Amino acid sequence: MSTDGVRVVAYDAAMRADLETGYVPRFVYDNFYLDGWEVRQREDLAQVLAREADCCDVALVGGELAGWVCTRIHAEDSMGEVYMLCVDPEYQRRGVGAALLRHAHARAHDAGMRMVMVETGDDAGHAPARAAYEAAGYVRWPVARYFKEL
Repeated sequence: MSTDGVRVVAYDAAMRADLETGYVPRFVYDNFYLDGWEVRQREDLAQVLAREADCCDVALVGGELAGWVCTRIHAEDSMGEVYMLCVDPEYQRRGVGAALLRHAHARAHDAGMRMVMVETGDDAGHAPARAAYEAAGYVRWPVARYFKEL
């Protein structure tokens, strides 16, 4: 799956704008993304695949990888978690993400979970993700996460 598409450029532009306005504090971004967000995303995915590949499912369209979802089960909370959801820019807005979410929901339901949750950023770059989750029926729970530079 290429990450060199228009979607990545749009995310970069949105993140730069959020950094310039201070909506996303620079010190927080720099701490989480020492080598940039794309490098961190690839590293996070590599760790998930190395440690819990059995929780990851892929979507193929015409034999090509169109996206993937990783679903964790938190039995202590009777909750499934959509830990990672990624759709190739070429396949976005074509139902791939919705199908992957339905699959994650079924995986959690089949494991006896009563709910499923997903966490994403409130920055402009994550606006499409928030729209997808809301379209799938997720209800936002307001959480405040504060950071202080040391």
